[in-house]
Amino acid sequence: MVTSIRSAFNADFTDAKYKALLEDIYQKYNYKPLFRIAETPLFVPDDLKLKLLDACERIIDVVVQADFKERSKGALLSGQVVPNETEHTTFLQMDFGICLDENGELTPQLIEAQGFPSLYFYQHMAADMYRKHFDIPEDYSHLFNGINSEEYIEMLRRVIVGDKNPENVILLEVEPEKQVTAIDFKICSDLLGIPYMCVSDLKCVDKDVFYERDGKMIQVERIFNRVIFDELIKRDDLKREFYFTTKEYNVEWIGHPNWFFRISKHTLPLLSDNPYVPSSYFLSDLEEYPKDLHNYVLKPLYSFSGTGVIIKLNRYDLESIKDPENYILQKKVEYAPIIATPDGPAKCEIRMLTIWEDGQARPYMVNNLARLSKGDMVGVRYNKDKNWVGGSVAYFKK
Repeated sequence: MVTSIRSAFNADFTDAKYKALLEDIYQKYNYKPLFRIAETPLFVPDDLKLKLLDACERIIDVVVQADFKERSKGALLSGQVVPNETEHTTFLQMDFGICLDENGELTPQLIEAQGFPSLYFYQHMAADMYRKHFDIPEDYSHLFNGINSEEYIEMLRRVIVGDKNPENVILLEVEPEKQVTAIDFKICSDLLGIPYMCVSDLKCVDKDVFYERDGKMIQVERIFNRVIFDELIKRDDLKREFYFTTKEYNVEWIGHPNWFFRISKHTLPLLSDNPYVPSSYFLSDLEEYPKDLHNYVLKPLYSFSGTGVIIKLNRYDLESIKDPENYILQKKVEYAPIIATPDGPAKCEIRMLTIWEDGQARPYMVNNLARLSKGDMVGVRYNKDKNWVGGSVAYFKK
């Protein structure tokens, strides 16, 4: 989006450099990510950076309010409430589609907010890899608030491991090796020295939790949670002793599971007084539907990765919903095709990653994730057989 840098990058790009980037990523962890890595990073102009930061701070203003827990309690489903909830989320990420306003200026529009960790580790590695294989200006960074690479990793160590022995801290998932995000788990384990585990690996003795390594039972004191309940609920084939909701375990949650629900699509209607948030309504609250339904999208509250979203909407779709309390109606966001690529422009989405440390008044910005698309939506199934699309990272002027 910074025209001069974009033009220079495209002119200097070669397939050989791109293939070298991919091979370097694959070789570093002896693993090929299950998602497509885009040919290019993004270069964000200062005016859009300021708008993104402003948008995030306005959303954070709502999340830090004393009554946010009360306002978000409807997001917690019966039977899915996990004990020992923390006072606030540890992770907050906000997805913005990059659009054009009525004056033709770039503007971010919120797609979703999530109280759940994203690819904090992979994104840092990917940014370093782009810089290694392409000419990225030295005065641009993927990190925020003036932190450097060493400070970023130390911050993650402080938040996730804390004062515990790394072997007593685990990253928890459902069959982590099979997840699309497995590369992030591998990098986390490498940098912090903590193992990643499947929920079926855990053993329980009363309230204590253990895993086995080399014939030795090791107690779990902290859990860096990456389990998404939507997936876990479907896996009744997993034999396990550890159940999230039935017992208070002697563990500390880093990213308590309840915040996955509290800060989610359920939050969008609470953010109405924000120019960077499209109009959003709980379907059950509407006495009459908007007349311009074609300008709205229907989203189920309890799904992820775009599952169940209806983007070409009509009245029949809404009238056929049997549980309207579990859906939101959101004004469509029209992504702008603003990334110049060799075979046509791409649209983009930027996810701003924050951390909320204990003892801090509010979350602060640390990193970002970008995704490029040439389809109707950002996602693999909308971008099959397309180039210059997929996962990426954005650089901002320091």
